[in-house]
Amino acid sequence: MLSGNKIKTKIGTVVSNNMEKSIVVKVEYLVSHPLYKKRIKKSSKFMAHDEKDTCSIGDKVKIAETRPLSKRKRWRVTEILERTK
Repeated sequence: MLSGNKIKTKIGTVVSNNMEKSIVVKVEYLVSHPLYKKRIKKSSKFMAHDEKDTCSIGDKVKIAETRPLSKRKRWRVTEILERTK
């Protein structure tokens, strides 16, 4: 790996696993309102590659940026941090 290049990672929860080897991860973050300075919770959804198809809905996962794997998939699951019951 070249020096200075860091792999982007995000932590989120799995909201869909209906596809084969793919999941949808919802990542929530806080932003400050430009005028009122109140913190607002926003979220983004990312499609991620789950090679072994082990993630289930509600799992907390860590995803990392990778080369484009399909039209919408640019992330892959690196580890499952927390499983649901």
